[in-house]
Amino acid sequence: MTRFAYKRAAVGIALLAASFVAGAQSPGARISDGIVKIGVLTDISGAFMDNVGRGSIVATEIAIEEFGGKVLGYPIEMVSADHQNKADIGSTRVREWFDRDKVDAVTELGNSAVALAAMRVAQAKNRLTIVTGAGAVRISNEDCTPNNLHWVYDTYSLAKVGTQSVVKKGAKNWYYLTADYAFGHSLENDGKAFIEGAGGKVLGSSRYPFPGSDFSSYILKAQASKADAVAIATAGLDLQNAIKQGKEFGLAKRGQQTVAMLMSIMDVHGIGLKDAGGMLFAESFYWDLDDSSRKFARKFFEKTKRMPTALQAGQYSATLNYLKAIEKAKSDDVADVMRTIKSMPIQDAFAKNGKVRDDGKLVHDMYLVRVKEPQESKGAWDYYTVLETVPGDRAFHPLAESKCPLVRK
Repeated sequence: MTRFAYKRAAVGIALLAASFVAGAQSPGARISDGIVKIGVLTDISGAFMDNVGRGSIVATEIAIEEFGGKVLGYPIEMVSADHQNKADIGSTRVREWFDRDKVDAVTELGNSAVALAAMRVAQAKNRLTIVTGAGAVRISNEDCTPNNLHWVYDTYSLAKVGTQSVVKKGAKNWYYLTADYAFGHSLENDGKAFIEGAGGKVLGSSRYPFPGSDFSSYILKAQASKADAVAIATAGLDLQNAIKQGKEFGLAKRGQQTVAMLMSIMDVHGIGLKDAGGMLFAESFYWDLDDSSRKFARKFFEKTKRMPTALQAGQYSATLNYLKAIEKAKSDDVADVMRTIKSMPIQDAFAKNGKVRDDGKLVHDMYLVRVKEPQESKGAWDYYTVLETVPGDRAFHPLAESKCPLVRK
């Protein structure tokens, strides 16, 4: 074959390959830059790394794999980074992703301060944020944006589901040990409202600088208050350390019940059933809830050798439904995606009876769970008994009371 003939053959092969690619792509689809790129900005090395972190990255990978690695014939890519629980680092990374790397959506954002900073950048750049790991109510309330989805939980739902039943069981007087940042403040404020609404009273609170490790002085103040319940308004490793130290200081022996305002299956695993058994708290997911949750959990376990937290399962759900919305809208434009996802029923391994509201919040069933005592557990990761299922319209902040400017009054 002559060099000229070889070049013509090579060009022909290239054109043929291009035609196959084009044929695989959906006619009329509008995908910016010819690729859908998802950024997972999470806590890989800090206090929340077990609840989100690399597990949330794996959950995103599972969703992309289940979607076949493409949407409308265009490839899906993922990038990830550690925000180190610092808003300035997080917002800088988000801006770089949008400007330099052409990322379409930034997800996870498991720190409320980081999430709020990222949301502002996304709105300015007309890109999407999907908050799955942060829970401050203001994310989908007064600070809501048309470019943001708030997926897994918020402090309102945790406080409502997690405190009212405890008050009704006799814990009338409460004391708070609270992380001194946006998320901790939100947990405390929402919890106080529901405690008082159920006939209880908050006697006082101590706020510690996040992250922390020595909670002894705060626990002594809680003991001195003689409160029936000591609410710990923090998460991750701080929560585990505070519960263990409360046990060492004898809170339970003094008749004071420890209540976690946000707890995950990894926290229970880290503390152990001996110390965590009997605790009540609100959850948004349990791996052993039904067939779909168990199917996802098995895939996750194969990759990580642990069961997923609610935040990791929620990250899977958010990624999967984002891709479904792109497919349905035939576009990755933010306005098209938001309009479409708000019209979709959300029902998957994580979300039961889900619906995205005008404020960008996904409302779905929540659960009141009790941690099993050691003798009740049938094996590894058999940690929860689901006591109550609370429908989303009862668990989450009523839309009629929303301060979100997107909500039609």
